Amino acid sequence: MELLIALGVWNWVIAGGILLALEIFAPGAFMLWLGLSAILVGAISLIFPWPWQAQLIAFGIFAVGSIPLWRYFARRVEPTVDRPFLNRRAEGFVGRIFVLEKPIVDGVGMVRIDDTIWRIAGPDTPAGSRVRIKSADGANLLVEPAA
Repeated sequence: MELLIALGVWNWVIAGGILLALEIFAPGAFMLWLGLSAILVGAISLIFPWPWQAQLIAFGIFAVGSIPLWRYFARRVEPTVDRPFLNRRAEGFVGRIFVLEKPIVDGVGMVRIDDTIWRIAGPDTPAGSRVRIKSADGANLLVEPAA
């Protein structure tokens, strides 16, 4: 305890450095903002001597206040991807036209897309007809007859 009291203001800077180091080993941008909040409290404490209770409250305010700041920067720095439908493959089929492999009976049918057979829903249509994918609902594709 005496060591912590002897370090004084540097406690915040050291804690901030530890939190930033943890962010390197477990990335997720959470520890980053806590570390920056701790370093900010330490920097203010170097200039302005204030009680530890006020420092703790300021750390809490900075940590909570950094959440909207993080969301703002995260939204602005969206990386452009070369494969936008990588984990949403069905959404990539919307608007495309395919030939029915099996007829749509009672609103349910199947269509072959590349090497996969997809379940489709739509109006009853005979096999061999062309259908356009209207939307994707999970792994189910909603279709309409293509002109």
